[in-house]
Amino acid sequence: MTIVGESQTIAADRRESLLEVARRNGLGFTDMQHANPDVDMWVPRSGAPVLLPTAFVLPNAPRDGVVVNIAEYRLYFYYRQDGQDMVATFPISIGRMDWQTPLGNWRVTRKRTRPTWRPPQSIIAEYAADGEVLPSVVPPGPDNPLGDYAINLSAPGYLIHGTNRPRGVGMQVTHGCLRMLPEDIEWLFPKVPSGLPVAIINEPVKIGWRAGRLYVEVHQPLEEPPPGYMKAQVARLESAARAARAELDVQAMRRALIERKGVPTPISLEIRDTRTAAR
Repeated sequence: MTIVGESQTIAADRRESLLEVARRNGLGFTDMQHANPDVDMWVPRSGAPVLLPTAFVLPNAPRDGVVVNIAEYRLYFYYRQDGQDMVATFPISIGRMDWQTPLGNWRVTRKRTRPTWRPPQSIIAEYAADGEVLPSVVPPGPDNPLGDYAINLSAPGYLIHGTNRPRGVGMQVTHGCLRMLPEDIEWLFPKVPSGLPVAIINEPVKIGWRAGRLYVEVHQPLEEPPPGYMKAQVARLESAARAARAELDVQAMRRALIERKGVPTPISLEIRDTRTAAR
């Protein structure tokens, strides 16, 4: 299994922003914006078709513990339930360009409920430069940006935490931490033990298989891709199709790479020998 979930299309209601629709369906701001570039995020036209991108190609990383793909603003949690391998996935906010979320393999080191926030001097100085005073200690409560739960990582100073500003989930807005919706981290928090591995990766182009067909899920890169990036992705997809003896739909592949909607898109026509397809 390399693709989970199913995308669907609904009719917009102008009385409800796409951000509200996103939260109800386990999606973030960027998910909805990229999947629906022609729909107004705040006051959509009533009846306009809205794609809910609720299918996901699993990232190319070990399926163990937590995997965060910052390119898609999404966290994956792999666990076992009733003897079966399971995966849950949630939208997240990530670090701004000047406060990047650290890539690498980390571990959970500490868990706190109703955490106190002690902002580092660098953040206090940033607030001061904007004419704001940030206290050195922010107690639990509605003004605490960590929300009700915080999970410390072995990357010093970085957390997975809740938020008192859920509208920002799914954006590049944090000081490097991973911010989750309150209801999502409430579900995740008790299931994450100390020592659990947390892999943070940056994979804008993901490849998966479903029902014998090759799919690609393409996200907007967080930074300008290096020269030759697109050519390398085309070669990667051609190699995957060739290895599985699949006939590549070149037009669909190019369209997905250009549009970057973050939606799994089939790019093969058929599998001549399904025994060689990736699973």
